[in-house]
Amino acid sequence: MSAPTKVALVTGAGSGIGRASALALADIGFSVMLAGRRSDALDETAALGKSGQTLVPFPCDVSDPAGVEALFAQVMMRFGRLDLLFNNAGAGAPAVPLEELAFEDWKRVIDVNVTGVFLCTQAAMRIMRDQAPRGGRIINNGSISAYVPRPFSIAYTASKHAVTGMTRATSLDGRANDIVCGQIDIGNAETPLTARMAQGVLQADGSTQAEPRMDVAHAAAAVAFMAGLPLDANVQFLTVAAAKMKFIGRG
Repeated sequence: MSAPTKVALVTGAGSGIGRASALALADIGFSVMLAGRRSDALDETAALGKSGQTLVPFPCDVSDPAGVEALFAQVMMRFGRLDLLFNNAGAGAPAVPLEELAFEDWKRVIDVNVTGVFLCTQAAMRIMRDQAPRGGRIINNGSISAYVPRPFSIAYTASKHAVTGMTRATSLDGRANDIVCGQIDIGNAETPLTARMAQGVLQADGSTQAEPRMDVAHAAAAVAFMAGLPLDANVQFLTVAAAKMKFIGRG
């Protein structure tokens, strides 16, 4: 008898890292629930799946508690369990001096990048705790900004430092129920959001410089590697970045 298909939920699955990771997870045998705000983008991701793969789109704003509740209810109705959550959805704010950042922009980033991760993690842990076989894996998308900031990025930087704290707390609190949690920190993957980096972005010394990028498939492969481990092993933190990007020595 073949083993049952494992089930993954990927947030922010409509583009970029989320889309590439969802497809990589499908390639290693996961059935994947695709969450994101734009139904058209989720449908595009689902259409990229190969014959025989299961990719199910479900529009959701992860900062909305009711939306998250509906999302996880849909996972259970469709699949009956959850083996992997990839907390990937994220938002940024305009690159303006700290003292000029609008409160609304700050709040939007924190709502998505912090509260959204909390809401999805909490819902996933409840399912993973109670299902049989018990347990599961949660992967958080941190970012190089979980370690060092770019200029004019206080909201995003603060949110990603918070993600690191949530990764550690989730790892600790999940132990009793065989739930593991790790974090992937990705630097300059080729996505629409990083297109500007090839043209030139502000550096800590005030200059504007183009930055190298890497194929987003490498980030997706790293997510798939973490996801493929048995629950008695965990990658706590993994950094994958364009080799020559300004991270080591940034600033």
